[in-house]
Amino acid sequence: MDPYIIFFGLAVGVLVGLTGVGGGSLMTPLLILVFGVKPVTAIGTDLAYAAVTKTVGGYKHFRQGTVDVSLSTWMALGSVPAAVGGVYALSAVERAAERNFDSTLLAVLAAAILFTGVVTLVRALFLKRLTEREREGFTLERRHKIAAVAIGVFVGFMLGVTSAGSGALIALALILAFRLVPRRVVGTDIFHAAILLWAAAVAHIVAGNVDFALAGTILIGSVPGVWFGSQWSVRIPAATLRTVLGVVLIGAGLGLATKAGLDVPAPLLAAVPVAIALVVLAPAAVRRRRRRRADAASSPEPV
Repeated sequence: MDPYIIFFGLAVGVLVGLTGVGGGSLMTPLLILVFGVKPVTAIGTDLAYAAVTKTVGGYKHFRQGTVDVSLSTWMALGSVPAAVGGVYALSAVERAAERNFDSTLLAVLAAAILFTGVVTLVRALFLKRLTEREREGFTLERRHKIAAVAIGVFVGFMLGVTSAGSGALIALALILAFRLVPRRVVGTDIFHAAILLWAAAVAHIVAGNVDFALAGTILIGSVPGVWFGSQWSVRIPAATLRTVLGVVLIGAGLGLATKAGLDVPAPLLAAVPVAIALVVLAPAAVRRRRRRRADAASSPEPV
């Protein structure tokens, strides 16, 4: 039982509970890059542990009343069969690629995680203007149902093949297409992901891609992590956290691209921790500067 895997499971679980994203997008590259797990096993194991983790988070959000159950159901009608299809497509690629399968899968996974990171950053940095149009809920019309199924198909297939992207992409759709308030976005996202992940996980179990001992070790950390993260999600602003997560995902995607044999410039990899530091430290510096200005303005002038 590796304590580092438990720690990473706890950290990823908290992120999932807080923001609804980061599970497969973070854990899969960690298993590959840090722990040396075979890519297809990392994907299958990630989906298996994440199914349990997001079920815990989904139940917590359901109890808190932050889930749009009808919308989750319509998305699942498209995502569940698409996820199973994605797993079988992955098996077909493995048979066709043979010796080149691992490098091919790493390249596809890198692209998916880079895309997820960009989507997460766009959501955190450029979608703040939509807050005045957000709503707690709405009546599902036919066009909403069609859109939900179509979004589910795209995200489900991507998840079945790579284990990445479901949280960020569904969250983006819930904001852009359905304009839900943040707590409903996170709750509905996690609740739907729990349904979707079970379908993909069972398909990977049938395909023999799951390391049950490894999944159990991750769950020791991730289950309490997602529980506490879900509880904190209604109290803690997640904008900065999502920005950091987006940068981390881009860094993970670049790392996987390097492992796949692609020539990623070293300065680009080095820029990731610098960007994280700037995202974390810049708001604090701005607040300190404003506080100093306010103190200077309120202090009496010398006579």
